[in-house]
Amino acid sequence: MEKENKATRKGSPPIKVYCLPEERHQIQANAQATGLSLSTFLLNVGIGYQVRGIVDNKQVEELARINGDLGRLGGLLKLWLTDDARLASVGEATIRAVLARIESTQDQMIHVMGTVVRPRAD
Repeated sequence: MEKENKATRKGSPPIKVYCLPEERHQIQANAQATGLSLSTFLLNVGIGYQVRGIVDNKQVEELARINGDLGRLGGLLKLWLTDDARLASVGEATIRAVLARIESTQDQMIHVMGTVVRPRAD
């Protein structure tokens, strides 16, 4: 009984794409951002698949750290706003400073989320 010869990608002729060095660099950067090889990236784009990027682990860790900071600051603020007599020495200036720090941390989180959603081109 003979084996049926199936066509394989490696056995098929390649498609050449002529591009400028800058264009090649951009295509390679896009492929790297998705975690795919250049060949797989171009094949997926060429046959109409939506290519999804991978999120950089460092950015995810940074978002988790910022989220933890916001949680701790919010908890501290909540504690200060209770009617506990031991915390009566916490003044308005301290509370305003914590609120400013929360706002700053939120801005930092928005910035990091922006780099995850819209990665910069290298």
